[in-house]
Amino acid sequence: MSTFDDRERAEEAKYAHDSALNFKVMNRRNKLLGLWAADLMNLSGSEADAYAKTVVMADLEEPGDEDVFRKVRGDFDAKGVDRSDARIREHMAELLAIAREQIMKETKD
Repeated sequence: MSTFDDRERAEEAKYAHDSALNFKVMNRRNKLLGLWAADLMNLSGSEADAYAKTVVMADLEEPGDEDVFRKVRGDFDAKGVDRSDARIREHMAELLAIAREQIMKETKD
């Protein structure tokens, strides 16, 4: 086995690890977003958890964040929650940093 083969395998392993980590971070961010949105819609307990799962599932519709944003925006509109598009997107960004920190901490433990 050559050094090139070793390097290629190492790069493939790193890519797979980074992809899995990013998937976990995005799922965590979406769960946190769902819990935040549920709170604003006066959902709690199992209802809040169930709603958060629908937000996580919404991310499987298409690449990127637009599917998640549309889900929350539509639910806010339906429930009369007054949050601007900019505030929702800003909170998504804030939660992404929190989710990344939480996942990184969990992977170290």
